[in-house]
Amino acid sequence: MTKPAMTPTAAQSATTLPALVARHAELTPDALAVVDGDTTLTYGRLLQAGHALAARLRGHGVTRGDRVALLTTRSYRTVVAQLGLWLAGAACVPLDPAQPRPRTEAVIADAEVTLTVGDAKLLDAAPFPGPALALPEEPLTGGRAADGCDPDGAAFIMFTSGSTGRPKGVLVPHRAIAELVTEPDYVTLTGRDRVLFHSPMTFDASTFEVWVALANGAAVVVCTEQRPSLEDLARQVERHGVTVAFFTTALFHQLAARRSRVFTQLRSVVVGGEAMAAAQARDVLTAFPWLELVNGYGPTETTTFATAHRVTAQDCDAQIPIGRPVHGATAHVLDPAGHPVADGERGELWIGGSRLAHGYTGLPELTAERFVEHPDGGGRLYRTGDIASRRPDGVLQFHGRNDDQVKVRGFRIEPAEIEHALREQPDVDDAAVTVDGGGTPEARLVAFVVAAPGPVPAGAALRERLTTVLPAHLVPDAVAVLERLPLTPAGKIDRRALIGRAPCTADSAAGGEPAARMTPLEQAVAEVWGQALGIEVTRAEDEFLLLGGHSLLALAVTEDLREELGVEIPLADFFAAPTVAAQAALVERALLAAHRDLHPDTPEHSDAH
Repeated sequence: MTKPAMTPTAAQSATTLPALVARHAELTPDALAVVDGDTTLTYGRLLQAGHALAARLRGHGVTRGDRVALLTTRSYRTVVAQLGLWLAGAACVPLDPAQPRPRTEAVIADAEVTLTVGDAKLLDAAPFPGPALALPEEPLTGGRAADGCDPDGAAFIMFTSGSTGRPKGVLVPHRAIAELVTEPDYVTLTGRDRVLFHSPMTFDASTFEVWVALANGAAVVVCTEQRPSLEDLARQVERHGVTVAFFTTALFHQLAARRSRVFTQLRSVVVGGEAMAAAQARDVLTAFPWLELVNGYGPTETTTFATAHRVTAQDCDAQIPIGRPVHGATAHVLDPAGHPVADGERGELWIGGSRLAHGYTGLPELTAERFVEHPDGGGRLYRTGDIASRRPDGVLQFHGRNDDQVKVRGFRIEPAEIEHALREQPDVDDAAVTVDGGGTPEARLVAFVVAAPGPVPAGAALRERLTTVLPAHLVPDAVAVLERLPLTPAGKIDRRALIGRAPCTADSAAGGEPAARMTPLEQAVAEVWGQALGIEVTRAEDEFLLLGGHSLLALAVTEDLREELGVEIPLADFFAAPTVAAQAALVERALLAAHRDLHPDTPEHSDAH
């Protein structure tokens, strides 16, 4: 059960993130702050590097209120850069190096970015409009900038899926993040802890991973693998003594299904993004009874977590609750008129308190629609669009959405954004996107399109085109072409009628051609794929992504390949070998390399076909 909200302490009165770091740098300057492989930074060194970078940024014209884009791979430089930007008075606009260029350019334009800061290699590979500044390879020394932070100023502008066809930027203030991370009442944390930083910087969970550690004198452990496998996560946790971690619900389910040894070292695990499966929670708590397992809930607009619940074995007999409001947040279950509903009745969940974002950048009408005054004069509230109920003991239960927004693999997705991208294709007349298997670890996005006059587009080709304009988590796992979309009596798309009509991706990829006989190694790879995808994979030419594969399923496949064939395939190599045949060749090379390592005097040979 979540502890009651704390009375604000002196530490919580430090309402900017640089002030929190400075406090620990003054008290314990030699304490470990950041671990990145063999590179470490103490609190004193981190603050010094942040001030030096802030001085350089001001030399490039950055002033309070500016918005600066940050383009880095995950490293200690990411942490230093955020601190330096804030000390210079700027808001940080995280960019994802893996996102398609059109989306990144839209983010830069909508956020009104004045400067892009990042890794030199990334900036050289994909220069964006406007000035840019490469981060130094080593932390800067010398130079001290006055703290330009404003507690009510924006710390981050986090972009989420938007129903208008463009992502929308959420302005999250320093004060809200400081209250999220300082002496948290939803997870046990001390200065001796080490917190794993493995989420993408554009995902608001990274705010928790980095700053809950630095706000409390603990250490951030940077996951050095940019696309870590399940085995990579376990190695990072073991090598660096990680004690606290956040996992998306989908990733937690993957780890739980394998009783991953990642839990052996951990003391506290916070999970969020989707509904937690009671069976998976029970399995983990049974196998690792010392673990503090927290189910967190909260949209980006309420600063990562608005409510939380410490899961017990008793909770695993029913739906896992989303708990009570955490420090700085309030939760209200209201009817359409904005009045409270009785305990046990369902209503829309409205979040209030000092943890709310300012709104959406450049979207005043949407801000006014979602951020409203409490009908009874209780302050500003954010209308989540989520349906909830409150138990007599005050604990909240989640019951889904009141609109079309969905959650898949931890990502908040507006189907309208994907539908807009599909309708922009010249050979598509109309489109609708649904979730197949919603609420389960196997959930996947499915798009249905109506072809424009002319040649009928292939679903696989449409999907491939979407990868150039949408980030990976918004690209449908399957695309089907229909003569028409079903409509309700009111003339709207009947999405319920589309559920369960997902195309058989294996048959679609095969195109009706007879399957050539696969080699034994190809057959072994195909069987591992099929177990993860829930289909029969019959062709060496079949492609993982076109069969409905995605990054989380890739984690499962690489783990199964390691267990069944004795080879470890890095995720980057996995996605670089898209077909069964290519992955069989990859496995064969790994097996030969392992054989040479064990028998270095054996002449090289190959049984490659």
